[in-house]
Amino acid sequence: MQQLIVRGAPQEYECRVGAWQGLEDHLLKRKLSNVLILHGKKSWEAAKPYFPSLTTITCRFEYYGGDCTDDKTAFFAQLIQREQIDGIVAVGGGKVADLGKATANQAHVPICILPTLAATCAAYTPLSVIYFEDGSMDRYDVFNQANALVLIEPEVILHSPVELMVAGIGDTLAKWYEAEPIIAQLAIKPIEIQVAEFAAKKCRDVLLADSSDALLAMENKTLTPAFLNVLETNILLAGMVGGFGDDFGRTSGAHSLHDALTILPGSHFHLHGNKVAYCILVQLVIENKLTEIEQLFPFYQQLNLPISLKAMDLHLTDEEYQRVAERASLPGETIHLLKETITPDVIVAAMKKLEELTN
Repeated sequence: MQQLIVRGAPQEYECRVGAWQGLEDHLLKRKLSNVLILHGKKSWEAAKPYFPSLTTITCRFEYYGGDCTDDKTAFFAQLIQREQIDGIVAVGGGKVADLGKATANQAHVPICILPTLAATCAAYTPLSVIYFEDGSMDRYDVFNQANALVLIEPEVILHSPVELMVAGIGDTLAKWYEAEPIIAQLAIKPIEIQVAEFAAKKCRDVLLADSSDALLAMENKTLTPAFLNVLETNILLAGMVGGFGDDFGRTSGAHSLHDALTILPGSHFHLHGNKVAYCILVQLVIENKLTEIEQLFPFYQQLNLPISLKAMDLHLTDEEYQRVAERASLPGETIHLLKETITPDVIVAAMKKLEELTN
């Protein structure tokens, strides 16, 4: 069996109403006195009413720049060195968290994350997705240092855009569908893999059971058990899958396909989780699990997750299908973890078959 490294959780994690108010104490316990507050734009406007006054901490507030790239990582790492900053607090969505983590790793300072969305597990996991300057995905980097602190204020996420929570549900649903075919190939499942498998299945079960009620709670601006279940499933449970399963629980077909879609400029108008949700269905076609697709359709339609390229208003030429398929099936891509080497022709056929099934 290949090497398996557990990166199961942040050093500290808290999810409760008022959690952000403890930030200063957490920073002081870590002997952090000069911190970079890395934030987004719209997300920062939503976060400000809940963000605490840090009376004994020197803070430098910086807009993160809109993406997580090598150039931005280097820029903020140099700023940290120049200003003798001893920690980062990332406030925002997944890309803010990813840039904060990448910068913290390069600058050798701790990272504290205050998520404003439950659209990915980025706040929980010690890895960053790195993009090229044109917006296409380059790679993801896994770090050997856990996130120092994750503080979740449910009220902030309750008032976040519903469509971003839906995208988070789509992204998290993939945890089961990507991990299960990898784990199923193992003759013996170590305890770490069993934990990852449990978390992945729990992701699917909670989302199928509670998503509709959670979204209703967001519309009514009311904290409910279903909302909290989905929030923590998208962040904590989702992070546990790769955290305990490592390469056996991170990504396989759907994310390889998603990353390939990013080479199409038209795909940039769609949320990450929505594209991943579509790619789950393509992966299931590749695996010939058509019954599973039929079972998922009502759930997708209820949440308005895309079931086809047409639903995303993406009309690919044959040449674009080929480019996406070739990118998704490059040597080393995780789609090959599903089974024996998957060719571009197989991917093109699966994408076109899904269009036929959903027409």
